[in-house]
Amino acid sequence: MAIYRLQISSIARGDGHSSVGAAAYRAGERLRDDRTNEVHNHSRRKDVRHSEIMLPSELAGENMDWARNRASLWNSVENAEARKNARVAREIQVNLPHELPQERRVELARTFSQEVADHYKIAVDLAVHEPRPSGDPRNHHAHLLMTTREVSPEGLGAKAGLELSAHERARLGLPNGSHEYTAIRERWATMTNEALEEASIEARVDHRSLAEQGIDREPKPHIPFAAYKIERAGKYSDVAESIRADYNARVQARVEQQAQRETDAPAPQSAQDSPSKSLEDIRREARENWLKMRAQQPAASAEPPAPVDDRQRATQPAPADNRRLQRTAQPAAAPRDTTASTTPTPTRTPDNDHQP
Repeated sequence: MAIYRLQISSIARGDGHSSVGAAAYRAGERLRDDRTNEVHNHSRRKDVRHSEIMLPSELAGENMDWARNRASLWNSVENAEARKNARVAREIQVNLPHELPQERRVELARTFSQEVADHYKIAVDLAVHEPRPSGDPRNHHAHLLMTTREVSPEGLGAKAGLELSAHERARLGLPNGSHEYTAIRERWATMTNEALEEASIEARVDHRSLAEQGIDREPKPHIPFAAYKIERAGKYSDVAESIRADYNARVQARVEQQAQRETDAPAPQSAQDSPSKSLEDIRREARENWLKMRAQQPAASAEPPAPVDDRQRATQPAPADNRRLQRTAQPAAAPRDTTASTTPTPTRTPDNDHQP
């Protein structure tokens, strides 16, 4: 089945990172950070399938050579931020469906990157990575390293939409950051499903949480890459085992909660109304309720005619006269003694809507 994953993260100096180093690692290149004079060399990487810098479509006729060059772009980003804890880049990482052909995966990543660049008027440094030989063969993914500022022929401009504060977004009438992220996640799911459908692949992805999808189970645990590398080397990882233990505890707690809900669930209506009644009591009440219904019906239709002897039959009118008598308004005969009734006892309680 197709796997959905979209993660949005920040590249910040306060965490000891630089945008130049991040770009070099994702693109598999050798770049120098002019601000720190540090060289980031990742040119030996073999898993980078495609790398490209996407700019807003509206700048297609402009001279944007400075932004199309990776070293120039990200050194400009570093020079534009003065704070020591500044956020210098933002990244979107997505899983690419392994069911799609290789060319279609790259095309999907490029289309999504171009949409992001057009929407926020920023530069997007795209890098498509293939699974590593020792890793999961389904792990096709893409990194979208984004500038935090808008780009123009003159250079970097104002902060982009994703970087605005909550106050500024409210002033401009923009949705809050949470809605912005949800929109990005939903758009990626839509584009992925469209690509799968075009390829005649039945698999689909969903950006919603399990709870929003109505699925009652714990989400699978995410093992950090560092812990995964330790285990892949055949060593024991406390972090990975702790995450798995927490996951198993949540699963067990969910099972126990479900069992408790089933235990505390109210009994069916009939049993709840008479929890202490025996089956014989229920049958007796059913018979009494049924007899009450019968007592309210006309005697002629509720009870069969009483047997008569030969002397009574001689004084009775002919059948036709008897029918005429039945059509006249006669008072109904009183019901017989119920203890002498030969009518069989009903086998179920009448519906409440039919009771008097």
